[in-house]
Amino acid sequence: MKKNTLLFCNGLSGSGKTYFIQNTLPSGLFYNLRSATTRPMRPGESEGVPYFFRDEAYFETTPLATHLWVNELFWTPGTSKWLYGVPESEIMAHLGENLIYDVIQPRYTRQMIDWFYKNDLARHYNFRVAYFLSPEQNLETARARANMPNDADVRRTNTCDPVDFLNAGIDPDYILMPRCGLYNPRLTAHVNRLLKQR
Repeated sequence: MKKNTLLFCNGLSGSGKTYFIQNTLPSGLFYNLRSATTRPMRPGESEGVPYFFRDEAYFETTPLATHLWVNELFWTPGTSKWLYGVPESEIMAHLGENLIYDVIQPRYTRQMIDWFYKNDLARHYNFRVAYFLSPEQNLETARARANMPNDADVRRTNTCDPVDFLNAGIDPDYILMPRCGLYNPRLTAHVNRLLKQR
């Protein structure tokens, strides 16, 4: 039975995940799963691009495949929770396609994989995990992008390192540094196989 691919892109902010997805992968080969979020819209963003912007009540009532609370360490009563999660309906609407999930922490990759098994959908997909290594100046990149309260702290504390993969029980299939022009040849070969199957 032919299987589609679900490619997980794990890496810190500024490691090149978005650039890789938008500019390196062949157009139309993967559908980029979108998360819902409660955080405020940033300049240049719009509804559905790159997120569905929702309130906290949405997260209490909507079935989600993943559930992230990224500013939990800095949250105080009366302030907004920055919640993220991929709605189950977002996945169901694109079953049968190659999928990408762009997320920092490997534990959320584990949540997504577990959701596929729980819903008897794993048999339709090959799971591949790409680990995006960050350049040394990554914290400066994250700090430059920060434009909301605690934004820099949130970016710094959402880690993605080998221990995080071990804790999530995940072995990365590919390691790459697109911001430095370093790509994994096995990932390139896998993408080329998918292209031939189209």
